[in-house]
Amino acid sequence: MSVEKTETKPDQPGRGLYEWTQALVCSVLAAVVLFAFGARVVGVSGGSMRETLQNGDLLLVVNGPLCGEYRRGDVVIAAKTSFEHGEPIVKRVIATEGQAVDVDFDRGLVYVDGEALEEPYIREDTHLDLGMAYPFTVPEGCLFLMGDNRNESRDSREPALGAVDERCVIGRAVFLLLPGETAGLRIREWDRIGTL
Repeated sequence: MSVEKTETKPDQPGRGLYEWTQALVCSVLAAVVLFAFGARVVGVSGGSMRETLQNGDLLLVVNGPLCGEYRRGDVVIAAKTSFEHGEPIVKRVIATEGQAVDVDFDRGLVYVDGEALEEPYIREDTHLDLGMAYPFTVPEGCLFLMGDNRNESRDSREPALGAVDERCVIGRAVFLLLPGETAGLRIREWDRIGTL
């Protein structure tokens, strides 16, 4: 019986450092491609989405072209140059193209196609009238957006924003990465991390 001896090659100096650097560069490039074309991180500014989202929350947002159709209830990020100096806003989709929106400000109810919405996510009933004429039919290729904190939100109820063209939608928020400080409490609620 013959036994072959195998020679072990000594480690080349710097080989481990080269492999570590190569892995780091590949990881950085993958992250750049992902965040340039697939997703991005967006911070929430203001209280228009309380209690769902807090000022300072960081959201993972899937970029618009990858979102498919937007549906009622989606939380989206949009930017319209004629509104808030073109700064991105975070709002909820209330209605899509062709749907009729009506608001009974006395009772605080929002109607889409004649049916009152069940909205467990809102902070309080909708009593703030921002000047939009109702009933309002959402134009083709547009969305009607509202904040969850209805009485402290500037949204599609305001003619300056109105219906938002889907091309102005940056993307759909899919995951809360890092919670901001809960309003008035100066604490972070870590159990809020997760899907929206």
